[in-house]
Amino acid sequence: MKSSLLHLNDEVAVALREGRAVVALESTIITHGMPYPANLETARDVETVVRENGAVPATIAVVAGKIKVGLDDRELEQLAAAKDVV
Repeated sequence: MKSSLLHLNDEVAVALREGRAVVALESTIITHGMPYPANLETARDVETVVRENGAVPATIAVVAGKIKVGLDDRELEQLAAAKDVV
């Protein structure tokens, strides 16, 4: 799903369309709660636990002015390493 302000990644959109479980994960711990690279490792670990329990992880963040629901690994890494996050 894409709109001017909201973007669901494909995996999340398909899971929702199929009625499968999706777990929303906040991104504050990635950007402000932990130092890099522990923040990235934690984000990946949490997403793995969600998957192991049969759901689709949907880490949520504002990226380039858009609300992104479900980040890919590259986006997680960029967010974790960023120094200028508001």
